Amino acid sequence: MSRRSLISEALAAPAPDPALEPSESAAPAPTKNFTARRLEGFTEAARMVKRPTIRLKPSECSIWPGNARDYALLTEDRVRSLIDSIQAENGNRIPVVVRRTKNADLEYELVIGTRRHWAISWLNANHYPDIELVAIIEDLDDEAAFRLADIENREREDISDLERGANYKAAVETYYDGVQARLADRVKLSKSMLSRYIGLTEIPQSIVSAFNSPMDLQVSYGDKLLPPLRTPALRERMEAAAKDIAAEQSFRQSGDEEPISGTEVVARLIKATATRPGRVQKAAIEARGTIIGQVDRDRARGLTITINPTELSADDILAALRPLIEKAKILKRSAH
Repeated sequence: MSRRSLISEALAAPAPDPALEPSESAAPAPTKNFTARRLEGFTEAARMVKRPTIRLKPSECSIWPGNARDYALLTEDRVRSLIDSIQAENGNRIPVVVRRTKNADLEYELVIGTRRHWAISWLNANHYPDIELVAIIEDLDDEAAFRLADIENREREDISDLERGANYKAAVETYYDGVQARLADRVKLSKSMLSRYIGLTEIPQSIVSAFNSPMDLQVSYGDKLLPPLRTPALRERMEAAAKDIAAEQSFRQSGDEEPISGTEVVARLIKATATRPGRVQKAAIEARGTIIGQVDRDRARGLTITINPTELSADDILAALRPLIEKAKILKRSAH
């Protein structure tokens, strides 16, 4: 099916009455498999009414915030292949979808085609000011615009699962009265899959930052990360591990090294929750009859030594520390 078939008369159909429960709004339908539901979703969008196209400058339309794609995350690298294609064809072959806006600074609002808009904006700013945005005008309310954008976005590999999850979560509250089942029915997505996407939004930024890119955070990873994150003690360990991984990712990036893969990040985060923290033992450090500090023995991390300000010489302090260090070395060898 061509991309042009994504615009549909059916999108003008009203959403189910929120006052009715699913059992009241329609008779129970036979169970359908995933493929059947997806095909049904595309069939709804396939009843095509061909519209004449118009040409716009990207600056003439705002970006609808209800789309899953985060416009701010788009970069030249992410859009490079599309930039090259549009440049070669002197425009976007597949029209974007816009709608007219009322009482707004700009006459049009972009509903579908965020990457095409970004690419042409980039080209206009980089030696190709005459390339325009080919668009179709549609009369869509927000709920219909969301469904249409969702159908197109499911075929895009460069939208992260986290972006989709955030988009679905917002749509549930905005258009479907907080009922996930209603959204799942409208976009022909299984309830369990929808729940998994939305679950990704529970993952805090402290954990997301461990991944080289939000694009690496797949919906399947949420199944492994969310259970320990919901336990405060395990979450604390995972966040500590994530901080170390994020620092390593940054170091690798600065040295043009391969980033830590998403799979390895998840493995390391889960491993951190499975490691039992060692029991900490504290003891005073004495030198020449004076307490000069404290040593913390942690089976997981070794010794942590704190020295208080003192007038003793460095030799006296080192003499007090030497037996502690030797004892720690013996304990480490016996543990192995």
